[in-house]
Amino acid sequence: MSEGPQRPSTDRESPVGQPVIRGDPSLTGQRADEAVQFDPDDPDSLERAASTVRKFSENTAGAEDNVFMLRGAAACAALVRGEGSYKAAAERAGGDATVAFIRKWSRVHDLPQAIRRHVAKGEIAPTAAKHIARVTGTARLQLAWAVLDHDLTVRQVRTVASAVNGGRDIEDALDVQGITLGEIHVALPPKIYCKLRERASMDDEDPGALVAEALDSTLGSH
Repeated sequence: MSEGPQRPSTDRESPVGQPVIRGDPSLTGQRADEAVQFDPDDPDSLERAASTVRKFSENTAGAEDNVFMLRGAAACAALVRGEGSYKAAAERAGGDATVAFIRKWSRVHDLPQAIRRHVAKGEIAPTAAKHIARVTGTARLQLAWAVLDHDLTVRQVRTVASAVNGGRDIEDALDVQGITLGEIHVALPPKIYCKLRERASMDDEDPGALVAEALDSTLGSH
């Protein structure tokens, strides 16, 4: 029996602390063996995570780049898992690592890989990712894609996230910012473009509707 199309993942699926994105040189530019892995069940690794979180909270662990941010987020998530609570993790890390700080960055680490890839490449700012991570469900993905397609500022992302968490529909929240959810610029080869325009004209359809129908047929089965 067919299970039908699967919904896109809106949460992390790989183990906590595993450098899936940070260990991908095509995304980060570093070698896979340079990516630090944090194991919440290993005492030595947990101590390394605590040290990383403390330095991360004090911004003394290195250059403030996207990989640095993702490493700090991974350390936060592993420390929470190992210690059992945000409070215990904050106490273990010390320094400027507060419960709120660790909670925010742990959420970033829990974002699905599809979003974290763009954080690693610098296409979504880590500070924007913190607010994307506040949103749950499909709206989380929709907000992330809106950031990519419309270059939303961190302030706009924060505003939209707050509106969604306050009960507003993601589409309405983006509309207030002048953003149409699902609007994307697509460049087509001239031959395909002409075929699309001809079919749309003959069927008296909007080109976007035909593209959506074709994509739904192709992507909907995955």
